[in-house]
Amino acid sequence: MFVDLSVPVTAQTPVYPGDPEVRVDPVTDIDSAGYRCHRVSLGTHAGTHVDAPSHMVADGAHLDRYPVERFVGRGRYIDARGGFALDTVQQAGIAAGDIVVFHTGMADRYHEPSYFTDYPPLPLDIAEYLVECRVSMVGVDMCSVDYEPFAVHQTLLRGDVLILENLTGLERVAGRDFRVYALPLRLA
Repeated sequence: MFVDLSVPVTAQTPVYPGDPEVRVDPVTDIDSAGYRCHRVSLGTHAGTHVDAPSHMVADGAHLDRYPVERFVGRGRYIDARGGFALDTVQQAGIAAGDIVVFHTGMADRYHEPSYFTDYPPLPLDIAEYLVECRVSMVGVDMCSVDYEPFAVHQTLLRGDVLILENLTGLERVAGRDFRVYALPLRLA
């Protein structure tokens, strides 16, 4: 069974303040051209997306530099709805190459302005622990893992841990063994 944990990308997709709005415009239609085609315009951080090191690190790699296998791995679910706790993460059986997803409950507020302003930042000690564990990716059901000056982003991305943001529906993988397939667009 597959479970889609991504948010739909539509013209109504909320975006981080200051990011470009999502646009989906018809270019042709079946009646006039015999086929349907749309032009899609969005920022690289709209909807569910993966942050590459190049997002925050001057000489960091872009996503197209990673093999496709890097975006697939054993998922490890951590319930963080009551807050983040390092001991909970340490007891989660995390191994190198895992994709760790944190369920904070913020996805329930995805269409509210507070989704982008009042989310719980991932603590730096947890980010450092995940880098030590050599996880492949960290996923969250919120717009970001932290706030400016983005120390958690820097720690994870400099540690070659990719960041998966704006997940939804994480309760559907709680208590299960699962694999994550987080295949981003291959943009260079």
